[in-house]
Amino acid sequence: MHVTNDSPETQLDWAIQTCRERGLRRTKAMQELLRALIASDRPVTLGELCELDALADQCDRATIYRLLGRLEEKGVVRRLGLHERAAYYVFCYPGEHHDYLVCTGCGKIELLGLECPVEALEKEVMSQTGFTGIYHELEFFGRCPACAG
Repeated sequence: MHVTNDSPETQLDWAIQTCRERGLRRTKAMQELLRALIASDRPVTLGELCELDALADQCDRATIYRLLGRLEEKGVVRRLGLHERAAYYVFCYPGEHHDYLVCTGCGKIELLGLECPVEALEKEVMSQTGFTGIYHELEFFGRCPACAG
């Protein structure tokens, strides 16, 4: 797990600039969606996002869903979860990295609070191959204590 010390406003500015550079138009709905994802300390579902007053005042569920898809395409949002279950969304910010545990029983997603062993491997791969900008997404799948019991 690697977290930056950048402020939420700095992260929002980066996200909006990145979206512009990648062909997305800045809208109030997109700005509020990004603000909500940045403020969240855990992955959130479409349903949870739709319940937020700041988003409900700006757009409907279908618009939020389409925006999440566009933000995912542009690499600003990451979609987590099992395909047959509700998807969870997290904000992707340079220098910030999280790994997750996904329950195959109930679909619950938890942040893995351990040092990521893959970060050292990324550096070695870049050193050995000359590739730059290497990143990874790590999700462990299994049954949570409630489903295993």
